[in-house]
Amino acid sequence: MQSGVAAESAFKNISMSDRLFKRFGEFIYKECGIKLPPAKKTMLTVRLFRRLRALGMNSFGQYYDYVCSPESRSGERIRMIDAVSTNKTDFFREPAHFDILGRQALPDLVGSMHNGSRKKLNVWSAGCSSGEEPYTLAMVLSEFFTERQNKAQADAKSLTRPLDQFSILATDISIQVLETAKKAIYPKQMVNPVPPMMKRKYLMHGTGSQKEFYRMVPELRSRITFQRLNFMENNFGIRMLMDIIFCRNVIIYFDRQTQIKLFEKFYNQLAPGGYLFIGHSESLHGINNRFRLVATTTYKKPGKATGTNTKTER
Repeated sequence: MQSGVAAESAFKNISMSDRLFKRFGEFIYKECGIKLPPAKKTMLTVRLFRRLRALGMNSFGQYYDYVCSPESRSGERIRMIDAVSTNKTDFFREPAHFDILGRQALPDLVGSMHNGSRKKLNVWSAGCSSGEEPYTLAMVLSEFFTERQNKAQADAKSLTRPLDQFSILATDISIQVLETAKKAIYPKQMVNPVPPMMKRKYLMHGTGSQKEFYRMVPELRSRITFQRLNFMENNFGIRMLMDIIFCRNVIIYFDRQTQIKLFEKFYNQLAPGGYLFIGHSESLHGINNRFRLVATTTYKKPGKATGTNTKTER
């Protein structure tokens, strides 16, 4: 067995050829749609190098053969996708979207919802990373429905609880970030963007050894379902239509062909009259002209809610 120093030295001598980088790039593109240009070779080498060390392998060729084998499909192949995925998010990231959500989208959707038979909004955080986006959505939705209930003239006891009027599906391709999201524990500096009132209401401050951390309250956590999902799958496997889809700063990692296919699937997954939010540097121009632009990087699917939100087979 090699000593620790000898093993470290051996690993430092491992390199990835351009040919093998191309093969990895083609495999990753097929698996999850992420396009890796030549400039990403160093990034891929560093990230996969960690997997080689964890598995005790001594070449990228050996690792490539392993991840392409059938036995790695539900194990190392998923870990490799975790390694190459970029996960960057914050609470209240791109705050203008949450202003539009509360000021325009939610009043519009709730009016349509209560004209039909449904009592709940379905929201999807597609590419949720470590959970900051779906928890931000949950806070905004809870505040909206609470304020709406407070303004109602009817007896509050006869109204549906604010937290029962929405559910959030949060998906990501990375199992690692989904586990972090489910725990809902964040360092103090990460929750700084949360308004003080919401922080007091929806975040529990740790004590003792956890005093530098916050955790989302269980009532809010209960409104979110976390699930692994690969956008490249032929069917998302989501039976319900969504009223709101947040898919922000995700499509920048895909090529145009993949973007076109993806947003056609999003269009079909969105209920008539539903809203789509994408990242501040993204656009549907030349990708999908079926959505109607209602604000910067905010789109709406034409039509009105029908009172039902179950997806039918096409």
